[in-house]
This record gives sequence, structure tokens and C-alpha cells, in this order.
Amino acid sequence: MGTSSILDGNRFDTHSLGALDPAARALVERRMNTLGTGYRLFYRNPVLAVRGLGTRLYDAEGREYLDAYNNVASVGHCNPAVVEAVTKQLNTLATHSRYLQDGIVEYSERLLQTFPESLNRVMYTNSGSESNDLALRVARHHTGGTGIVVTSEAYHGTTASCAEVSPSDGGGGLPDHIIAVHPPNSYRHEGESSVAEVFAARVTRAFETLCERGHEPAALLVDSIFSSDGVFPVDGALQAAFAAARAFGALVIADEVQPGFARVGSAFWGFARDHAVPDLVTLGKPMGNGVPVAGMVADSEILDAFGQDVPYFNTFGGSSVPVAAAAAVLNEIRERRLFENAENIGAIVRAGMEELAADFPQIGDIRSAGLYFGVELVADPETREPGTAFAADLINACRESGLLISVCGPTSSTLKIRPMLTYTAEDAELLVERLGDALNVAARVARAGVA
Repeated sequence: MGTSSILDGNRFDTHSLGALDPAARALVERRMNTLGTGYRLFYRNPVLAVRGLGTRLYDAEGREYLDAYNNVASVGHCNPAVVEAVTKQLNTLATHSRYLQDGIVEYSERLLQTFPESLNRVMYTNSGSESNDLALRVARHHTGGTGIVVTSEAYHGTTASCAEVSPSDGGGGLPDHIIAVHPPNSYRHEGESSVAEVFAARVTRAFETLCERGHEPAALLVDSIFSSDGVFPVDGALQAAFAAARAFGALVIADEVQPGFARVGSAFWGFARDHAVPDLVTLGKPMGNGVPVAGMVADSEILDAFGQDVPYFNTFGGSSVPVAAAAAVLNEIRERRLFENAENIGAIVRAGMEELAADFPQIGDIRSAGLYFGVELVADPETREPGTAFAADLINACRESGLLISVCGPTSSTLKIRPMLTYTAEDAELLVERLGDALNVAARVARAGVA
């Protein structure tokens, strides 16, 4: 049975049904009897979420959880502005983009203003998976190649073409025309060359190998903060890697499904944070705050040839209601200056985590940009042995303390923490407090295990 670092690192074990209370057990059993076996639940004790509001989720018993993981509702659960926009649009018109409508044009104009001048066209899809699938099609059409370079724990989606460029999904080995390279790991870096230089060298060697195998280069596809790899916002890494890919005639695809829409702060996009400019950008998750909407932004010089040869239509991509949701999200980010909030509140969370690190040697490294955090845990601070078991105990202790986070990385030993853009200073302080409580619990469990 294949395992996935992103799906199985924080997975409910169905063999533990007997440990659940009767009501939860009955619902899980009904779920297992109706849904496909590929689905996963979070946590040893799954959360039965029945309501969301702002930065909180609530379970069936009314218990409150501080949501520090949900990157979809990035401007808050049940955001009033988004709810109002969607409701109004549903009451007015819900149809596809082959009819002339002003909403999609107005939103596109505003969205493109957040990008470099060369990224001047947008196409709409339903999900980040579809966006990456489309970007791969465009890259192959433009270059005539098939060779793709990704990172070793990348996750880019669920379509057939996206699954084969997503090593972390546990689907098996990579096909011959795809090579995965290790991310720019600042914590485990060794040698005199910089982290960025080493990463670029890996990209260069990967494209050389693809050429040796007879596969012409098509694209370098990277999540611009290396989310599933363990969160590595390394200065200069994207610039260097993009240059390495372009030396082979490959296009650069920046997957912004996780780091995009002000998650990393005022830069707004992960690639912009590193002052790098890709050829294609893919969008998803937080774009509609829960309403399925996604997109691909491109250089018109690259996109025009594809459009002339390949007519494209997506029934729901770019339709009235999703676009209204996306427009409301963009309004919230811009008008409430949530990109600044991401930096300011992110600094508070980071400072609190650094204080915790002084008391808990299991915290080996803290990596962050804005409100995106990767906290790498270790079993031994000297050897830096991954603290996989400790991480599992910790995220479940967080769940019990009322804090929702998860893990990422190849050994599921890095905490993946994504507070909402609407977090307040009080939310940030509560996050750190509950993380500290959970660290104490996990540390006691670890000590008891050693004893």
C-alpha cells in the first residue's frame, strides 16, 4: 500500500475505531461505507466540524478550535463580505464565461495588477490541480518538450498529469521524463556553496539528465515556498533555479496555490518575495475562500500560440459565482491590508515560537514567511535526527488543546502552520500558548516512552 507524506503524516488510523466515542465511531463507519478508500481523516481523534466563524472552527459539542492550518478560508471562515458577494451573485446570475460579463473582466484586471508586467493574461479553472494541469499543457506546447523537473516532496494536484509530478502523493516512482530534486534545505545544508547555488546546480543536473534520456526540457515546476517539502523560503533560491531552467529552454511554473494571495506578506506572491519572475503562475485554494475557483496567469507571448492552436473552455472556471467570490477575497485582502497583517502578525507568532524553542530542544528549526511556518522537529538536536514520532504526538496534543495544525516534509517531522490572514495579535498569542501547552504534553509522552 502506497503512503503519502502529505496525506498520511497526520492520518486517522481506521484500526483505531474502537477508541472513538460511539457517535464518532458510527459516523466514521458510515463514511468508510460510502466514500472511496483513498480518503483520509486528520488526527487520531477526528474533529467533527459543524461550524466555522472567523479564525475558529467548532465541533458538534460546541468546542472551539483555533484554526492555524486551513489555507482555503484564508480571509476567515464565513467571511461576511464573501458570503454577501456569493449570495448576491447567485440571486442575479450564475452562468459560464462564454457569455459576455463584466465581472470576470473587472476581476481579471485587478488580479493582474498584483503581478509583474510580463504576466498579463489569466485563464480560469476550478482547482489548483486543473491550473497546474493547464500550465503543463502550455509549457509542453510552447517548448515542444516533455521533460519536467520538480522537488522531491512536491505536491501539485490530483489529475493524472499532476499526480505524476507530485512525489509526495505516494503513487509510486516517477516516469522517465520527470526528475525530482531536493529542495533548498537551509537547515540541513552543508558545504561552502550557498543553499541557492546548490539548488540551482541540482536543477541544472536534472535537466542535463533529462536531455541524456532523450527528453527535451519543458518546465521547472516549483511551489514557490516549497510547502510540502518542509517550507523553505530561502533568499535567492528561486532566482537561481529559474535561471538554471531557462538555460535549457524550459519554462518556469510557479505554483502559488499554497503561498499565494498575501500568505507570505506584502510581496503577495511567493515568487515575488524572492524577486523572481516565472513564465506561468498557478493559483487555487485561498482564491475564493471556500468557493472552488482557481487560475493560471501567464505571459501573453507564451500563451498566445497555445490559444491559437488549442481552444479552451472550462464550464465552471471563470463563471459568475466563483468570480464574485474571488473578487470579494481580493477586496478583503486589499482594503483591510491583510498583506501587512500577514507580516505583522507573522512576526508575533515567530517571536513566540523562538521563545518556545529556547525551552524545547525538539524544535530544531523555524522557517517562515509572513503567515506561513515550517517548524522542524528533531529527536536529537545534535544529530538532527527527524522527530517524526514527537511531531505526531505534538499535532494530536495541539488538537486536544484546541489548536489545528498539521505536518509536512519527507519524514512528517515539520509542523505546517498557516494562520489565517485575518489573525489578530490575540489569536497569535493564543496560537503560541496552545502550541506551548501541547509541547509540554508531547515532551512528557516522550520522556515516559524513554523511561
